[in-house]
Amino acid sequence: MWFRTFGLLFLCVVIAVGEDEIKKEENVLVLNKDNFDKVLKDNKYILVEFYAPWCGHCKALAPEYAKAATQLADEKSDIKLAKVDATEETELAEKHGVRGYPTLKFFRDSEPLDYSGGRQADEIILWLKKKTGPPALTLKTVEETTQFKEGSEVVIVGFFKDLESKEAKVFLDAAVVTDDYPFAITSQDEVYKELDVQKDGIILYKKFDEGKNVFEGDLTVDNIKKFVKANSLPLVVEFNHESAQKIFGGEIKSHNLLFISKTASEYEKILEDFRNIAKEFKNKVLFVTIDTDEEDHERIMEFFGLKKEDTPDMRLIVLEDEMNKFKPETTKITVENIRNFVQGVLDGKIKQHLLSQDIPEDWDKNPVKVLVAKNFDEVVFDKSKDVLVEFYAPWCGHCKQLAPIYDELGEKYKDNDKVVIAKMDATVNELDHTKINSFPTIKLYKRDTNEVIDFSGERTLDGLKNFIQSGGVDGASPKEQEEEEEEEGEEEDQKKRDEL
Repeated sequence: MWFRTFGLLFLCVVIAVGEDEIKKEENVLVLNKDNFDKVLKDNKYILVEFYAPWCGHCKALAPEYAKAATQLADEKSDIKLAKVDATEETELAEKHGVRGYPTLKFFRDSEPLDYSGGRQADEIILWLKKKTGPPALTLKTVEETTQFKEGSEVVIVGFFKDLESKEAKVFLDAAVVTDDYPFAITSQDEVYKELDVQKDGIILYKKFDEGKNVFEGDLTVDNIKKFVKANSLPLVVEFNHESAQKIFGGEIKSHNLLFISKTASEYEKILEDFRNIAKEFKNKVLFVTIDTDEEDHERIMEFFGLKKEDTPDMRLIVLEDEMNKFKPETTKITVENIRNFVQGVLDGKIKQHLLSQDIPEDWDKNPVKVLVAKNFDEVVFDKSKDVLVEFYAPWCGHCKQLAPIYDELGEKYKDNDKVVIAKMDATVNELDHTKINSFPTIKLYKRDTNEVIDFSGERTLDGLKNFIQSGGVDGASPKEQEEEEEEEGEEEDQKKRDEL
């Protein structure tokens, strides 16, 4: 989502592997169908990135991926990093189930495992070392402990006098399945004394907010994982490329977003109020700031119907099956207003906020009628007419290809008082009764009943005419064709999402 893309110049070298020559770019192996299997066979541990050259997320990952590869090479590690241009090596991409970019797969003795770590170099290395070595570092001295704590923003330490105890083993099991942060374990009295620990237990140390959190409750793997997730992010998280995955991939699905310029005179005061209220909703709502001075964030504001001059302002999102958005009743940001807004959403007292453009004065001038959220129901649910609606996105390649055909369809029916051909930009108009997940989506709203039928036939003039004339019956396409179009649409949509 909404990330800055980076240019990258690669230093290319060539190394010999058996009879084959494998190209390296900044210590990252470049793989293709001719060398892929051999490289996997010759390396016990290898992480492979399937990427697309145009993908913004891939470009953002590239320098961190190269940095991780170089560090591992400097350590003379058995772990290698590699990459595959999935747009060129389509057979490899299909074989390994690549559906988006970047897709990372870890191969241990040629057996694949989905990568689930972070996108920073230290996070990549941490995840890989957990998969290839002990899940937790054993701390034997105060010096080792100090270095470990200072090495990361968040660390988790298990204090167990008996490292073979049931409790210690539960802790290690949790370390295995918790990929984002480093774990350590100790039984040394001097470490207990240095950190003022009086009894066995688990402590999360962090370089922000209260500094540390002590685990309480039943010692189970799930409870340790929840403890780490609940305490490893700041009370207020700044949205950026590094934090995005943890924000949207976490267990807390309600996020209160504060759009504000870091250079604003009231920034520190509002941030302090925001943080104070965040304490009240900890583990219920994640509080996030988005810097409106960042050029990359303009598309985010556009998504929420905000302009920079409208900020500071808040929006709360709830990530369920769909993303539901909520807007505060007042734009004034005070402690009381922040609290009332968040609690109002949680209590169901504040209704979902839906985007809508203003109704164009000439919305019905042309054969293809222009709909927005504000006039949609009035036009579409007119029971005296069949209404065909194309839900489109301005950036969608398939929508652009359809446009002249759809305009021609409008001409065919412009004098028919029983049929309306219409379209709506679904990126800036939202409906509470209809959610659009792909573009273009075409629906027929039948006269008399307002029954809604999705079109899945050929996007040709005849295909659309037959769909209307048959009352939505003649609109099904062969399954194979539908899947092919869906895959093409996914690739096009992926390209555009990466521009956000």
